[in-house]
Amino acid sequence: MRDSFAVAVALLVTTALVGGVAGGAAGAQPTSGIGDAPEVRQTDGSDECSFPLTVTDATGEEITLEEPPERITTTNPSAAQTLWEIGARDRVVGVTQYAAYLDGAGERTNVSAEGLGVDTEKVVGTDPDLVLAPNASADDVEPLRNAGITVYHFPEATDVEDIAGKTTTAGRLVGECEAAAETNAEMNAAVEETRDRTADIDRPAALYPLGSGYVAAGDTFIDELMTIGGVENVAAADHEGYPQLSAEVVLEMDPELILVNGPDAPIVNEEPYASTTAGREGNTVVVEVQWLNQPAPRSVIEATTTIADAVEEYNAAQESDDGNGTADADDGSAETDDGVPGFGVVAAVLAVLATLAVGTTRRRP
Repeated sequence: MRDSFAVAVALLVTTALVGGVAGGAAGAQPTSGIGDAPEVRQTDGSDECSFPLTVTDATGEEITLEEPPERITTTNPSAAQTLWEIGARDRVVGVTQYAAYLDGAGERTNVSAEGLGVDTEKVVGTDPDLVLAPNASADDVEPLRNAGITVYHFPEATDVEDIAGKTTTAGRLVGECEAAAETNAEMNAAVEETRDRTADIDRPAALYPLGSGYVAAGDTFIDELMTIGGVENVAAADHEGYPQLSAEVVLEMDPELILVNGPDAPIVNEEPYASTTAGREGNTVVVEVQWLNQPAPRSVIEATTTIADAVEEYNAAQESDDGNGTADADDGSAETDDGVPGFGVVAAVLAVLATLAVGTTRRRP
């Protein structure tokens, strides 16, 4: 059960507009080097957001869209999140189970396989004009193309710039360039604001465990969001991707904060995390499940803002510490603005299993 959990988590982390796990929990080798940045060009030679449109994706495949796709299927939740954000949700006919948190996603065909990945027959059954597939779905692309389906395969995203680029590409593919530009502008403004907030603060050491020893390390979009949010990802100093670390290494890192998927996340009470400073003091940061694991604009905004809020509260609690490891408050804990007691349950940072997602994302009409 634990091993299957780790695999599910790793694949979830990769199910994104451009996401991909660098080996690790998925038990697979990195696929980020499968191609250069995709090329997008108008067939008529113009730079306008118009059709026909010729694109070359991360696999080197060149496809041409004669007109804006009216039936779009996504094989990852952050591609769906992006289409919701840029106003193309009404044209989405198929999504995976991990996109269930999006308003109206339940009315679309669930193309997930019984285990992991997507079911080719279900995807074909949606009769899509275009399928948007992430780097993590590389194994799904060839069978779909063999079935005569037009697939655009995104490369890996490791930072906010990559996410913005893929949002731009998604906008071009579906004919929503202006909305994609507005979405990126909103994301970039929020990121700049959060960077300003966290530029000169004390950065607590933090760790995002995925289960079975796997963690989010350097050269990942999660590490970028953690950095923007104002923490030091201790796994990023000597590791990249999503490595599996020993208990000894985790204890040596000794994070002050642990990012989790809920206020009652059991992993905080499990070794080696329970013996870290974060575990002993109950210092966790919690976000709704969809945000930190899905590299898309809304996720960037929500995750970085929430982490920054939590860091500010943590630093304030440290400054007012009474010397006994607790913040100065009547009940020995800090109180958040929304009434949640204690820093260990500060509302909202992280996500591991998007199958548990119940929220909605703000969308354009």
